[in-house]
Amino acid sequence: MKALIIKQLNSLLEFSEAADPTAGKNEAIVSLRAAALNHRDLFITQGLYAGIKTPCALGSDGAGEWRGNRVLLYPALEWGNNPNFQGKNFRVLGMPENGCFAEQICIPRKNIFPVPDHLDWEQAAALPLAGLTAWRTLFSRCKLKKGEKVLITGIGGGVALTALQFAVATGADVFVSSGDAGKIERATVMGAKGGANYREEGWEKRLKQETGGFDVIIDSAGGDGFALFPALCNPGARVGFYGGSLGKVNGLSLQPLFWKQISLHGSTMGSPREFRAMLAFVQKHEIVPVVDSVFPLSEGAKAFKKMEQGKQFGKIVLSM
Repeated sequence: MKALIIKQLNSLLEFSEAADPTAGKNEAIVSLRAAALNHRDLFITQGLYAGIKTPCALGSDGAGEWRGNRVLLYPALEWGNNPNFQGKNFRVLGMPENGCFAEQICIPRKNIFPVPDHLDWEQAAALPLAGLTAWRTLFSRCKLKKGEKVLITGIGGGVALTALQFAVATGADVFVSSGDAGKIERATVMGAKGGANYREEGWEKRLKQETGGFDVIIDSAGGDGFALFPALCNPGARVGFYGGSLGKVNGLSLQPLFWKQISLHGSTMGSPREFRAMLAFVQKHEIVPVVDSVFPLSEGAKAFKKMEQGKQFGKIVLSM
């Protein structure tokens, strides 16, 4: 089969021949039709990830066919038995095991779920990791409820956009932030009530004045901007975060956190049970993941170049 392989760090992935996978007990061979990129894949190529082993086919998100059925894949292995956090053997699909940037994948049968009826291959491939991460952060961790006010930062990424769609479908009033005014405008078309450009001085004060404050804030970047969130929070607010690409938080004051009874909720991926609940929600509300662009698997290196530029709005997908 053909696959997109990382053979060494800080170099382009190679589109090359790879051995066909073989299935063991309770495993299945899925013929993949589409796979989506995540920033995790880019970070691995840059050596910014633990436990990297080469050669390996990357890719956590995949949709394809198994026994004549349209299926997508739960994008992780061995969550464990505790619903509150992942077990010590938990790992994300696509490193160290081979992932979805290939024509076929060997996967535990328990990782296989039906594709929601209204999604095509590319949309289905864009859903698993982003959908699962957004679901757990919004609902399992932050307990989002109808009518609450939500701020989603860094709109344009796959998880942030999916969180926007989920929150709007729940009946929340959603606002967004971005350094790109065009992305904020596109988010309002998707149901956001408004937004703010975090590159503008005093953006957080203007947004607080406009909205009155937030009950839930969803963030993926961390960094010094995180220190602004307590001032934006209403009493009893919850701040959910699933990434930290901007690093440590300087200047965070504890006083408003405890005085307003604000809760901080770190979140990573989610359990198979949450994945099943997320898919049912997507099916019920006919949510369609946002696909920015589609590249053939053979042009995977170009897809990675686009992700590195950071200008995408939605998921970048590889088609088989």
